[in-house]
Amino acid sequence: MTIHLIRIKFLSALLFISGLSIGQKNIIISDSLANNAEKLPVKMGSQSFGKIWKFKFGDYAVVSSKLGWTTGSSKSNFWNTKTDSKTTQKFSFNLTNKASDTAKVNAADNIEVQALQSFPLTANFSIGTNELVQESKNFSAFININSDTAETWVLLMNVIRKANAEGNYEAFMTNGERKIFIIPASSNKPGDDHQSMPAQGYEFTENGYPLCAVQYLGSGALGMNKNIVWINAKSDAKMQLILAAAMTALLQLKVTSPSF
Repeated sequence: MTIHLIRIKFLSALLFISGLSIGQKNIIISDSLANNAEKLPVKMGSQSFGKIWKFKFGDYAVVSSKLGWTTGSSKSNFWNTKTDSKTTQKFSFNLTNKASDTAKVNAADNIEVQALQSFPLTANFSIGTNELVQESKNFSAFININSDTAETWVLLMNVIRKANAEGNYEAFMTNGERKIFIIPASSNKPGDDHQSMPAQGYEFTENGYPLCAVQYLGSGALGMNKNIVWINAKSDAKMQLILAAAMTALLQLKVTSPSF
């Protein structure tokens, strides 16, 4: 292969990548949030053994963390045609802001899967079917500011997928008095031709008012590492730290369980 041909292929690859980048879009957020929040790109930093990623955005940064082992169990019937499996992974981290306040987060990711498996009668013939009956994913995160246990915020997310049936999604944050809903968001606009690989994330709202949003996946083939955070500047500093901690927990969840 000549040097000239190599250069042409290299330039073509650069143009292809540039074209993918130009086509990238971010999740659609509420106008009110877009007008009152700064767009904060997320830096993932590094990840060492037994630690979560060192996420950093704006004035917020993960300063310490712990990532537990993934544990699991499985059971099946006598013929192994029906199986139930469970896996759990826990992690914790401290997130600080520019005022050196600290949000302490303890989180757990639980997945339960019920599946059917075919039973082989001969080398070339089996009865039954291989299919997913139900997959239940439950995520929880407990957030305290400066070790103050008088007020604890809890993030709860539950996703259920069933075979040949509509699934269920529920996600919110609460401190026992307030309730903040966590709504899926993407770069696809209603009524438009939907992208096959849209940007994905969540917007947090309370009584219909947007508080923050997080993008955990950018659009297109170069969507990885396109994480973005928006936090409404009208919230007080403490609430902004709580929201930042919640979104950091979701970013880590998407790294460990992309299909959640």
